[in-house]
Amino acid sequence: MLHSIMNNLYIPSIGQSRAITPENRTGEKGKGGMAMEGPASSCARDLGQGWKISPYIKIPAGTIEILAEIEGPGIIQHIWLTPTGNWRHQVLRFYWDNEESPSIETPLGDFFGMGWCEYAHLNSLAMCVNPGSAFNCYFPMPFRKRCKITLENLGFEEVVLYYQIDYCLTDVPEGVLYFHAQWHRENPLPYKKVYPILEHVCGKGKYVGTYVAWQSNNCGWWGEGEMKFYIDGDEWPTICGTGTEDYFCGSYNFDRGGQYISFCTPYSGLHQVIKPDGTYRSQQRFGMYRWHIPDPICFEKDLRVTLQALGWRSGGRYLPLQDDIASVAYWYQTEPHSPYPLFPERDFLEVI
Repeated sequence: MLHSIMNNLYIPSIGQSRAITPENRTGEKGKGGMAMEGPASSCARDLGQGWKISPYIKIPAGTIEILAEIEGPGIIQHIWLTPTGNWRHQVLRFYWDNEESPSIETPLGDFFGMGWCEYAHLNSLAMCVNPGSAFNCYFPMPFRKRCKITLENLGFEEVVLYYQIDYCLTDVPEGVLYFHAQWHRENPLPYKKVYPILEHVCGKGKYVGTYVAWQSNNCGWWGEGEMKFYIDGDEWPTICGTGTEDYFCGSYNFDRGGQYISFCTPYSGLHQVIKPDGTYRSQQRFGMYRWHIPDPICFEKDLRVTLQALGWRSGGRYLPLQDDIASVAYWYQTEPHSPYPLFPERDFLEVI
């Protein structure tokens, strides 16, 4: 796939490259770096216009900032941002083609695989998180009429945000699939309840990825549960995996020599393992991703995705777990999409 992308670089393009940053909030051609005033004005006081006067924005607590408003047609190609503060208390929303209900609604950190509000290096094809706290997304996101991106600061402190949204103004065919992402959490998961990764999706589309932030509340292994895809009216799943670590392309508890081994690959990884410290950090926490880029889950009418939470108990029996589990589901589908459930309040989002 990477080889085919590079082979396209020498083919002429009919698109127009643009980028929205704090130095060019509209992305207009020839309008970057023109600020006369900005948060770094004092740093550039000896240099003047064009010398990094407005490289970041500040988002006060309890406010919503519009990061981008783009008139289409076009395709978002890359997103980079590096926010301060509590990443779980910042809510990212994308609206396509003047819709009132967002197609992407998720805490900022979880969207980029950082659900525990702690940095972990993530090196994959679709998402990268690089030192010191640089979040990158490479999922292409087409839109035909308009794109609006907002960031809500639910936290107690002001957020400082550097960001860049790279996009191309180009023709987008009728019937194109739009990018979606939805967050969910169960804390704790009720006993014997199956964890819902994604529900109530109606339309035609492709499921392309899963991120899970998992806190184990029991001793022992926590990942015996199966990942299941219910496609186009299924009563029983069409696709049923063999275990949690198997779905994330690992095996045998992610264990080598009695230790969890973190890993990152282009399409899957256990990129974060947070160990107890013997005092107040009492639980093990994990971050995992799986991108269905070469193997998307295709559906014609509807889709439901679930994950069991299973460990072991006495007598060689499965133990339904009551863990703290949060997830982001990523998919493309035709619009309109089914409205998402009411987004939770700040205290439910909190990493505790």
